[in-house]
Amino acid sequence: MKKTIILLIFIVLFYVFISNVMAENIEIPDDAIRIRVVPNSNSEYDQEIKGKVRTVLESTMYNLLKDSKNSDEARKIISSNLNTVEKNVEDILQKERYDKDYKVNFGYNYFPEKEYKGVTYEEGYYESLLVTLGEGKGDNWWCVLFPPLCLVEAEESTDVEYKSLIKEVLNKYL
Repeated sequence: MKKTIILLIFIVLFYVFISNVMAENIEIPDDAIRIRVVPNSNSEYDQEIKGKVRTVLESTMYNLLKDSKNSDEARKIISSNLNTVEKNVEDILQKERYDKDYKVNFGYNYFPEKEYKGVTYEEGYYESLLVTLGEGKGDNWWCVLFPPLCLVEAEESTDVEYKSLIKEVLNKYL
């Protein structure tokens, strides 16, 4: 029993250490291009619409940028496809019968501070594709378009579940 407790303590410490090391290594490069969707409000409906716009944009942007070699190339692709982005946003809003205006902007846009997986991303103006729905007063979603830190999942729509063996063992015995 004593060996089991010592082993569990070791596993917990190892898991905490690895989690902290991995969280500290998440960095957004200086030349990154972000994407941000800001909904009209925090109502359930507006947040749902934000999610649908996000899903469409993730897929669209993944397909457009999947072969980009650098941020200059990605920037050119985004700039030359803003009409496609606007059309996709317009299509989803019409499909959902969403009666609010929207704006699409590619340039330097404001991002609030955000903490994600133990890392704090500073507020500031970042090069980004910004979609604002209605008054743009709701909680936003954002990620990095290039390098594609969030678009990898958009490649396929299959559900993939990642598990941690250590976490499963801890949940089983604790």
